[in-house]
Amino acid sequence: MSDPGPAPVIGITTYRQPAGWGAWRDVPADLLPSDYALSVERAGGVPVLLPPLASREAARVALSRLDGLLIAGGADINPARYGQQPDPQVTVWYDDRDASELWLLAEADEARLPVLGICRGMQMMAVAAGGTLVQHLPDVVGHAVHAGPPDGYSSTEVTVDGPGRVTELIASRLSVPSHHHQAVDAHPGFRIVARDGDGVAQAMEADGDRFAVGVQWHPETADDSGVFDGLVAAARERAARRR
Repeated sequence: MSDPGPAPVIGITTYRQPAGWGAWRDVPADLLPSDYALSVERAGGVPVLLPPLASREAARVALSRLDGLLIAGGADINPARYGQQPDPQVTVWYDDRDASELWLLAEADEARLPVLGICRGMQMMAVAAGGTLVQHLPDVVGHAVHAGPPDGYSSTEVTVDGPGRVTELIASRLSVPSHHHQAVDAHPGFRIVARDGDGVAQAMEADGDRFAVGVQWHPETADDSGVFDGLVAAARERAARRR
């Protein structure tokens, strides 16, 4: 059996928001739910957390040390990033994180780095490619089921329609944990490969031989390792080519 080489290193973007622990309250912190890193580890990768970076050059340097990139979930994206005024339901965004992830995605495109986007991450991939978002899904589908409870997830039935990478990684029909009130609308350079019963885009992937996949749900919170396996496998192959 051939040596697969060292485990690939996967960078994961993080929040920068006030947090509390012990006696400390409202301290600016770079943080992320541990489910993301644990999912990368279970898939055979080495997770590295990436705080919001200060420049595109910093993003380039960071990615030069990585084998793959995961754009995590989080707050809404500033609608100005895709040429729109904010909907009344879009009131909070973080410009430092938006800028950092756009730089990371631009550099990842140039370096042909494998990328996985989760929830906000899928939306950011679309925006980085020149696409747009549905700012408030209930205005379109007539209900708020996708958002789930404030501190939890709803269950969404998703149908995957291949062919493509996503078809090879997960079941063709599955129930997924969801927590979002926005969705991808325009998505240049990507194919929608999964939708739910409302027709909402639930997964997309880029054409060609590069792994660039986004999912609207939260696989890190469920027994749903397929997309993490795909990211880590693609990162391992890229790392082996560079050795």
